[in-house]
Order: sequence, then structure tokens, then C-alpha cells
Amino acid sequence: MTDVKIRRALLSVSDKTGLAELGGALARHGVELVSTGGTAKALRDAGLEVRDISDLTDFPEMMDGRVKTLHPKVHGGLLAVRDDPAHAEAMEAHGISAIDLVVVNLYPFAQTVAKGAGRDEIIENIDIGGPSMVRSAAKNHVYVAIVTDPADYGELVEALDASGGMTSLDLRKRLAAKAFAATATYDAMIASWFAFADQGERFPETLPLILKRGAELRYGENPHQNAAFYTHAGPAARGIGQAEQVQGKLLSYNNYNDADAALELVSEFRDSGPTCVIVKHANPCGVASAASLSEAYEAAFACDSVSAFGGIVALNQKLNRETAEAIAAIFTEVVVAPDADDDAKAVFAAKKNLRLLLCGDLPDPARPGLAAKSIMGGWLVQSRDNGGIGADDLKVVTKRAPTAQELADCRFAWTVAKHVKSNAIVYAKDGATAGIGAGQMNRLESARIAAWKAKDAAEKAGWAEPRTIGSAVASDAFFPFADGLLAAAEAGATAVIQPGGSIRDDEVIAAADEAGLAMVFTGMRHFRH
Repeated sequence: MTDVKIRRALLSVSDKTGLAELGGALARHGVELVSTGGTAKALRDAGLEVRDISDLTDFPEMMDGRVKTLHPKVHGGLLAVRDDPAHAEAMEAHGISAIDLVVVNLYPFAQTVAKGAGRDEIIENIDIGGPSMVRSAAKNHVYVAIVTDPADYGELVEALDASGGMTSLDLRKRLAAKAFAATATYDAMIASWFAFADQGERFPETLPLILKRGAELRYGENPHQNAAFYTHAGPAARGIGQAEQVQGKLLSYNNYNDADAALELVSEFRDSGPTCVIVKHANPCGVASAASLSEAYEAAFACDSVSAFGGIVALNQKLNRETAEAIAAIFTEVVVAPDADDDAKAVFAAKKNLRLLLCGDLPDPARPGLAAKSIMGGWLVQSRDNGGIGADDLKVVTKRAPTAQELADCRFAWTVAKHVKSNAIVYAKDGATAGIGAGQMNRLESARIAAWKAKDAAEKAGWAEPRTIGSAVASDAFFPFADGLLAAAEAGATAVIQPGGSIRDDEVIAAADEAGLAMVFTGMRHFRH
């Protein structure tokens, strides 16, 4: 069977968007409208003739509407194979009429959870009859059309208008695929709520991934790879995927990845003064806090002006004209900010390829959540790295304690190091990174690379000395040997912050004392791969 004439439609929706218009279009094609409760009332209020579901089933709605469509006269009308003589005989014997179209959207479970409703209200918003009808209609899509999304009403009406009230098999296949995805998403959200919110599980036996495609991308990390961006179908923290893109080309796979890294880091400073983060290939190449946003950008840029070219800039405050002009002076891929004033937008308007993303309030870096990574044969899942330290968490392990300024620089460097690929070494001075060493196979090389980059930055800026002189240095994990620490001392660092925990901690502490360094242990590691 290919084209099917729509003679009877069953409508039962929570979201009444476009319902009256759809009902009117169906009535225009002579379709009998069968409906339930509030949907029937909305259709009648629109002046349409409606048959109550209880009239179709010869059975009243009961138990506060919990039982109304779970009936053989509904599901028989949906599941019958129309050209099977045995099915046709059963329909005749039991007074079952065929239903050719089902329009259903489900109780607003996710919205009920999101508004903070109590457990009883959440349970009451678990739809039972709706998913059952959706699945029955979708399974029997050779004969029945199923519509679960008001956005598809227009396509359905166009198909009916073009064919004298009929639907094609191709349309019914597409709608069935979407319907099964809708019920799978719905059930996954319910399962997730039970596992995490209701039962308090950390890693449930079954972990549903509930994702909805947001955009198909031109290509992936490389041009020969395909890619798409997906958002969480259920409640989730706001991020790059929810940001408003004011201007610029469509985001690429690498833009999304780098912009996310930049937003994660700048969010660490959401309650701080003006701060700028510059990211390249998911690693920060410059971070600074200053008296103004433009000064913060200039200090972050100066840390590594070479890598900043073609980078991602993230800011923790509303973008203004002065800062926008400084950013626009070089090629920048993406700028992320909570907001931007009209003058700043006007500056960027002249750079048509620059993407400006306005993300609203910065996310909480301490928020809970899971991070997942696919590997061959499965997934690695862990709690996201939301660890932070306060002044009381630090343990001074050297003879000399850090000064107030050294301690401030230690904590700044530590915050940045958390977001640098391991092995990570970060030098910082006066609220700005001086040099960043990322992703090396040993910590000594990261320390040397960061120091070399600081020297290069000083030469380019015309400074008398690199900013590693008098700096604090952070290591994302413990120094397994004293060599990395001594390389930092040789670069001019005077204070060190690291997790500690090496079997050679005593040797490293002794080397720090001999070099006159102040060193604090955090007791927390921040590997990042």
C-alpha cells in the first residue's frame, strides 16, 4: 500500500499549538475528528465537530483520565493490517473502526521536572496512553500516519491538499521514524530522572544518552570527517549550543570545541573582575584579569600573540567598543561573551566572518554533571572536573611561605592549569599568564616550553625580561622528580603550586627550599586529556 486516504483522525495533545488550524484543515477534507479531554474542548472551541473517545470505545474515561485510550477499539483501529482478511474479520466482529491518522504529543514530563515540581506531580506527568498510541501507529505506518511534532502539521496539510486528503508511504515512514525517536527520548528522560534525581544513582546500570541534532556541520575535525552538533534533549546547563550567534559564518566542529573550552575556563572567573581567555586548539594560550576588559585582553594577548591569531576569545563581562576594537585588530575566529553593547556589535559588523556568541550568564564551574568519551567498544564516563580550591585547602610545605601576591598568582595559575591539556605547566604573574606549556609527554618539557614561550613573548613585546621572573608556577599533577621544579626556578618562578602526592615529594620539597621557593600543595590533581 502506498497512498492512504485519511478518513478518521485521533487527536490527543498536551501542546495545543496549531491544533485549531490542523483540525480545520482535516475537517475541510472530510476527516472525522476523534479526541480526548482538553484536546476535544479546544477543537470544539474552534467551532469543529468532534467525536469523544468514549463514544468510539463505548467506555468512559476514568481514573482522572489515566484510562481513556488504552482500549482494543483504539489500538485495534491502529494496528490492524487492513488487507489481511483475518484482521478485517476481527475488526468487523468487534466493531473496530480503522484510524488513519494519529496526532499526539506527550505530557510535558521534562518541563514539569525543570520547573522544580514535587515527586507526585512529576509521576502524574508520565504519559502512558500517548506513547502507546504513538508506537501502535508508528509500527503500522504502512496504513497509519503518526504526527508527534506541531512543526510537522504544515507538511501534513500540504500533503493532504496536494493529494485530495491522502498521505504517501514516504511521508508516513518519515513520520514513524520521528515518532519512535520521540518516544525513545521521552522514555530516556523518565529513566534518567528515576536514576539520578529519584534514586540518587551516580552511574546507573543503563545510561541513556538523550541528544537532539542542532546542526549538521560542513565537516568534522578534518575535512574528510562528517560531523553534526547535538544538544541535550532534556534539562541541561546552558553553553555554546544555546548561545545567540549575532553574526559570522556557521560554527565549525573545531569552533564548537574551542569555544566550549574557552567558555569553561572563563566561567571560572564569573565572579571576578574583568577577565579574558584566549584559546587555540582547545588549550588556553593567554589568560588575564585586569582593571578593564580591554586591558585584560591586551595582557592575555601579550602572553602568546602568535597563537592568538585565529583563536577564540572569551570574556566574563559585557563586551564594549574598546575591547571589540582591540580584538578586531587581528584575525579572530570566535568571540564569546555574556553580552555585547551596540557599539561593540558595530565594530564586529565590519568583520563579517567573525562569529560573535552571546551566552548570557556564565555557567557555574562547580555544577555537577557527567563527562563521557567514546572508546572502541564502549564509553568512559566520569563526573565532570568541578573541583576547586580555597585558601584553606592549601598546605605550605616549604620553609618559606608564599607572600600574598605569590599566593594570588599561584591560585590564578592553578585555575588556568585545570583547563590545559596534560602535562600542564602554567606561569602567572600579577593576574596574567606568563607562559603555558601544554600536552607534553613529560612535565619537564612542559616547564621548558612554557618558559621559552615567555621569553619569546617578552622579545615580541619589547619587555626587559620575561614575565616568568617573579612568577608563580602551577603544575596540574605532582612533580615526579625535582627537574621540572628546578626548570621553573631557572625560568624565574618564586612560588609553586602543585597537588603533591609523589613518592619523591621530600626530594622536591628539599629542592624547592634550596632554591628559595615557596611551595603549596593542593591535594587535588587536574589531569586533562
